[in-house]
Amino acid sequence: MNRRHFLLATGAGVAGGAAVWAYFNSPGGSAPFYHAGTVEESFAANVEYPTDEDPADGVPPTASDPPAAPDADPSSFETLDVNGESVPLVPIDVAEQWYRRADARFVDARGLDQYTRSHVYGAVCSPAQRGSSGGGIDGWPTGDRIVTYCGCPHHLSSLRAAGLQKAGYAEVYAIDEGFFEWSDRGYPMAGTTFRSESRADVASWTIEGAVDPGHAGAYAWASADRQYEAAPIDDTGAFSLTLHFADVTAETPIEVSTPEFAVRRPLGELAAGPIDGT
Repeated sequence: MNRRHFLLATGAGVAGGAAVWAYFNSPGGSAPFYHAGTVEESFAANVEYPTDEDPADGVPPTASDPPAAPDADPSSFETLDVNGESVPLVPIDVAEQWYRRADARFVDARGLDQYTRSHVYGAVCSPAQRGSSGGGIDGWPTGDRIVTYCGCPHHLSSLRAAGLQKAGYAEVYAIDEGFFEWSDRGYPMAGTTFRSESRADVASWTIEGAVDPGHAGAYAWASADRQYEAAPIDDTGAFSLTLHFADVTAETPIEVSTPEFAVRRPLGELAAGPIDGT
């Protein structure tokens, strides 16, 4: 596989080597977002692909051999009810055709560290937020098609899609199969450590727990540094967080937060049995 290395840099300051978030305060309530042009980082691309001239727009460069428009009816896509929004799940093959035609803007809903290691080439990072509170993205027309993705495979992405819908975007989708499937298929990506984003090379940890059933429909969250995961609370109050975090061990402190409690403990301890905040 050919790997092109390139420096993605702008005049944005990077203190102590850490990436900075770009915050926008438009009247529409824009959410913070990050993209390849806002941090000095040596990235690689997994395939030969045209240069992304505007990394802030989320639109991939048009492929040299774009396919015909996919024969797909978005009204037939499965949907998820997320915080009062109906979020359609786009099949990954349809999303890839939109990608190669530059027919959508792509949004990575994961954390900054996950995005930096590997992301859809041309996508921006605008992480999912609790309650789908993340608003629009500065400068993006509300009539444009937007595709969100994560690795879980669609908890974080559907939360981010719901936030965009709440901000007035009319055509927002979450990739059904998630980023790991995109990676496994060898679709265009950029990042620093592709191997760390391979499904086979990231350990899977499961944290289960329960809260009062009255919180059904809300979300439990897990975080480690700038890696995030979320999972819905079911009708019984139970939740199951499956973490695909890189560079974590049983000793890594993980924070789990729910509508009832927040705990911070070593990952191995959290994964050893159901948690309830005690």
